[in-house]
Amino acid sequence: MASEPVARAVAEEVGRWGSMKQTGVTLRYMMEFGSRPTQRNLLLSAQFLHKELPIRFARRALELDSLPFGLSNKPAILKVRDWYLDSFRDIRYFPEVRSRNDELAFTQMINMVKVRHNNVVPTMALGVQQLKKELGRSRKVPFEFDEIDEFLDRFYMSRIGIRMLIGQHVALHDPKPEPGVIGLINTRLSPIQVAQAACEDARSVCLREYGSAPDINIYGDPNFTFPYVTLHLHLMLFELVKNSLRAVQERYMNSDKDVPPVRIIVADGEEDVTIKVSDEGGGIPRSGLPRIFTYLYSTAKNPPELDRPNTERVTMAGYGFGLPISRLYARYFGGDLQIISMEGYGTDAYLHLSRLGDSEEPLP
Repeated sequence: MASEPVARAVAEEVGRWGSMKQTGVTLRYMMEFGSRPTQRNLLLSAQFLHKELPIRFARRALELDSLPFGLSNKPAILKVRDWYLDSFRDIRYFPEVRSRNDELAFTQMINMVKVRHNNVVPTMALGVQQLKKELGRSRKVPFEFDEIDEFLDRFYMSRIGIRMLIGQHVALHDPKPEPGVIGLINTRLSPIQVAQAACEDARSVCLREYGSAPDINIYGDPNFTFPYVTLHLHLMLFELVKNSLRAVQERYMNSDKDVPPVRIIVADGEEDVTIKVSDEGGGIPRSGLPRIFTYLYSTAKNPPELDRPNTERVTMAGYGFGLPISRLYARYFGGDLQIISMEGYGTDAYLHLSRLGDSEEPLP
């Protein structure tokens, strides 16, 4: 444990940096800047991150300390807050980046910071679950969780930004990047190919869980490409397809009717690329629709207990974090995610991705 004056000095420093203004970047800027990863550009990028990351880490650490309903005191949340403070310290007290060697050492350090934060989402989910259990016991449930939802939206949006900035900088050091790939951005990403990969992953999870999986049909131009972050698109499509497979599987499990396929349609417009994931899994009642984007709601009967180790294994349904986080990924580069449902029939998810790459990060 840090001694009192040291802790106080760090707290003051966090307060000071947390009040500074963040600087947003666009997908297009990241592409143009990263297309020439010269030593000078990598140095400039490291110098930018050296100033920018402490501001972002400090803001989240301060917010983690002042959450409503006693959420800040839950052990899981305290653990996450400590990760943010450690990362703030690591970057803040790293000497100025002036040479190539400084830059390489800095890159190695921020990559370790990124690894430290790998389990933030399940750990935050655990904290929220701890709170939910406690409130369930005390029967204090007729209050609104809006504040917590708003906080988690800001928190996860910020996390996406931090991971994107660090990941992009680290990836620019790849000695042999694939053609058309700039850091984490694939300038010639084929949404059909990403959809195929996400479908394979989601079907294998469904097969493991239920022993069978509905078919998936994908429609769209296989030659169409646009610049986007493969990782982000895969994550969003995997989540949507997984939800559709589960709905169809559970609806037709004990039926002798033909199981209808899940359909994915990719449309390329002038401004947006839109991907629709369509299922006939029975839909969501209209009363349930507002809840699907809150972090405290899951349709799974028994969400996995997060206290147990090995929660990294992806389950078909879990902590109710998949959809709201997918929507944040879509919004991070100016897109959106909409869910339209016909109760008694099925659900359509519309994933809108901005084609222009000009929208700036939404900075919480």
